[in-house]
Amino acid sequence: MLFRQKSFVYFSRKPVPLLAFEYFISRRTLKSVVQGKKVSRPIVRISIYSIALAVIVNLITLAVVTGFQQEVRQKVQGFGSHIFIMTASDYSIFESDPIRKDQVFVEEIANTEGVKSIHAVGYKPVLFQSKKEEISYKLPNGKDTSETQQNVFATVIKGVEDSYDWSFFKQHLIDGEIPKFGDSLSNKALISKKLANDLHFETGDTVGAFFVRNMPIKQNFIISGIYETGLEEFDKKFVLGDLRYVQVLNDWGIHSLIEVEDTLRTDYPYEDYPDIPRDRLVLTANVTGGNGYHRFDWGRGFNRYNQIPICPTNDTIIQLVGSDHLGDVFAPIETTTLPDTAYIKIEVEGEPYAPCNCATDETGELIREFDPETGKFSVTAPYKRITFQIIPGKGSSEHYVGGFEVNVKNWDRLDELHEKIDQQVAFIPSPYNEQLKVTSIKENENDIFVWLGFLDINVVIILVLMIIIGIINMGSALLVLILIRSNFIGILKSIGATNWKIQKIFLIQASFLIGRGMLIGNIIGLGLCFAQKWYGIIPLDPKVYYLNQVPIELNVWHWLFLNIGTLLVCVLALMIPSRVISRISPVKAIKFN
Repeated sequence: MLFRQKSFVYFSRKPVPLLAFEYFISRRTLKSVVQGKKVSRPIVRISIYSIALAVIVNLITLAVVTGFQQEVRQKVQGFGSHIFIMTASDYSIFESDPIRKDQVFVEEIANTEGVKSIHAVGYKPVLFQSKKEEISYKLPNGKDTSETQQNVFATVIKGVEDSYDWSFFKQHLIDGEIPKFGDSLSNKALISKKLANDLHFETGDTVGAFFVRNMPIKQNFIISGIYETGLEEFDKKFVLGDLRYVQVLNDWGIHSLIEVEDTLRTDYPYEDYPDIPRDRLVLTANVTGGNGYHRFDWGRGFNRYNQIPICPTNDTIIQLVGSDHLGDVFAPIETTTLPDTAYIKIEVEGEPYAPCNCATDETGELIREFDPETGKFSVTAPYKRITFQIIPGKGSSEHYVGGFEVNVKNWDRLDELHEKIDQQVAFIPSPYNEQLKVTSIKENENDIFVWLGFLDINVVIILVLMIIIGIINMGSALLVLILIRSNFIGILKSIGATNWKIQKIFLIQASFLIGRGMLIGNIIGLGLCFAQKWYGIIPLDPKVYYLNQVPIELNVWHWLFLNIGTLLVCVLALMIPSRVISRISPVKAIKFN
């Protein structure tokens, strides 16, 4: 017999706390709810399966979208950086103007809290040439023929230093090794599997590369290693090489060289040799780089003349300082690109003051004698011999870079650090009169990150729809349970149970059903997620989705939020249909029974 006494409800002789009354009734009647009448049984099972389906779909959606965003974000930033400092031009980071490497803000940014690393990089477009391959085909007359074919593939060389963080590419290295850049210029390169397949090359092969400078040139690179990230759009775009190679190929800085012209310059005759024309050799300044407007210092200050005639009388060394200018040849050198100095060493044998009517061939060009061991060459006149040793300038390209890559420790602080670094660069005046700007990866790869942002909207839509479906099905099941158990409700009301207590009984039962559905959904959903994560069951087209398989990222907080949120939202939403209990009259309910 059931009766009330103070704060306890008694069933036989065992006391039960009043707060556990609804829970006790719900547990005792739960089995009859699940295995009840033919009318309620399928509806209850449908409601359980709908909750399970909602959990499965929502769990997979969160795991896939989170994995997609994280995988694409990590791979995109692996090819570049979180933040990039470059010239304030309209060009992209791949075509930016050079800036000085010794910037005052580098050390300050490196010591900024939250910054992982900062390093200099440079980019240079390149055309790689594939191996020769024989292609056989039939002519219209039916005869077999073949021809040799070579293809070229456009890509970009990213020049880095040996201190570059290679962790991303080490993770995706599939053959060979990461190139090492020492003190000397290195032609080793790291390429992608996609590019290696297109070029028909393997690790250790030498591949020809064409660059556009003042004139097209060809260089050879040795494939040090091959990587594959699955981000095909980027794999086929990037080749990693030595930054010093990129600096030279981009004509950054000034490069000076003194050359001896192939023809002589003829003027008036010598006074002592009236029958012999006063022939002179001509030295030409070959200066490249900078802004293209060059000036030359042959030892007496800058001027615009790039040639000087000479007839050396003794051993000497001639120096050339090459620089560029901004319209004024005599402007201070600090306002322009760093200059470069070249030399030519001259040795004279024979009569010092004899004319320089050196021997020429039938076309009028100087006859030169080269010494391959020393790299010197000589020209001969009737009374003397002149030997030249050209010492080109080292160039000032090593002092210039395409920009600085900054990586942060925490993605969530990207916007904050972007703004902070932007202020640091903006408020620290450049001693080189450079206008700089700071961009983030979200700006540089705007299309990709806008697309990833749209995925968040899709997630919200799917979560809301699936929870609404679960609420509707559970609401229907709850209404059916209330209607088929109206006599039970009437009996509880007749012995003094309030509407709210009876509501709690049915809400607790609904919670049990929701929990059962969530358990089933979690088992199936997590199983599918782990199967995809470990075995990659579902592939993707990397040309469309940037990845070669569906990525999965299981986040504990997402999982907890999904399960707790689903339970709370469904239970709170079921409070509305449970209010039907207040409309049931105990007299009519018992009479109906």
